[in-house]
Amino acid sequence: MQFRKPILAMAAIVALAAPAAWAHRMWLLPSSTVISGTDNWVTVDAAVSNDLFFFDHRPMAAIPTITQPDGSEGKVEHHAVGQFRATFDVHLTQQGTYRIAVVNEGVFGRYTLNGETKMLPRGTTKAQLATAIPAGATNVQTSETLMRNEIFVTQGAPTKTIFKPTGRGIELVPVTHPNDLVAGEAATFQFLLDGKPAAGLYITAIPGGIRYRDSLKQMDLRTDSQGQVKITWPEPGMYWLNVTPNAPQERREPGAGGPQPGGAAPQPGAGGPQPGPGMGVPSGRRVSYTTTLEVLAP
Repeated sequence: MQFRKPILAMAAIVALAAPAAWAHRMWLLPSSTVISGTDNWVTVDAAVSNDLFFFDHRPMAAIPTITQPDGSEGKVEHHAVGQFRATFDVHLTQQGTYRIAVVNEGVFGRYTLNGETKMLPRGTTKAQLATAIPAGATNVQTSETLMRNEIFVTQGAPTKTIFKPTGRGIELVPVTHPNDLVAGEAATFQFLLDGKPAAGLYITAIPGGIRYRDSLKQMDLRTDSQGQVKITWPEPGMYWLNVTPNAPQERREPGAGGPQPGGAAPQPGAGGPQPGPGMGVPSGRRVSYTTTLEVLAP
C-alpha cells in the first residue's frame, strides 16, 4: 500500500493515535458499500466528529489511497475540503472489492543538543530517524505512530486480493468479507500486528446514529490467540470499528462488562478493561486500525 502524508497537525495525529480513547472519532463513510453493475461511482465523506457520521468538528483532510480489485492504484476524484468534512469520489471500473484508505505514519519526538531541546522535523519517518537525530544528541525521546483508517466497497461479487498484508501496523485479514455482513449473524475477522496474528487486541464497535439516542450501544471485544474475533451484529446499519493494543477508555453503558477474548459476550459483573501496554507493541509506539462497516438486514 502506498503511503501519503495527511494534512494534519502533529498534535492532532498524536491525539488520534488511539481514537477509541478520545471523544472525537475519525471516520470514512461511503455512499454505498455493495453495488451491482460494471461502471459506478461512490462518494465518501471523511470527518472527525463527536457523534458518529455527523459533521460537527473538523474534516479529515488527508488524501486517501485507492487500491483497485486487481491490486493497482486507483484515483481520487473531486476531492474537496470543507469546514466540517471532506468529500471525494471514486470511479468503480473493475469488478470486485476496492480498498479506500488513509494511513498516518510517522515518528515524533525530541532531543537535547548543546543544552537546547529540539523537536524532530514534521514528517520524519522511521527510516529517516537515524539521520534526523544529530550526532551528540542526548535525552532522545521518540514515539512511532501508524494509524490505518480504511473502508471497503464492492462492485459485483466480493474479492479478497486487496487484503494482502503489508506487515506494518494493525491490518484486517477477513474470514468473513467486510461487505457481506448481516444483522443477527456472526462475522469473523482476523487482525495482524506487523504481519503476525495479534492476540489480545481491543475491539470497539459502535453503531452510527448516536446523536439520536441515549444509549451508545458500544460493543467491547478482544481478539483470541489467533488474532480472531467474532462479532454478532445486533441490528442493521453503519458501524464504526476501532482496534488498538491498549484498552479504550471510551464511555461504557451502565453495568457493561469488559471485553472478552475471541468476541465472547461480557459476563455479568465483569470489570471493564484496564489500561496497560498492548501485547507485542513496544513502548513509545502507537498503532490503531479503524473501519466503517455496513450491516444489512436479514
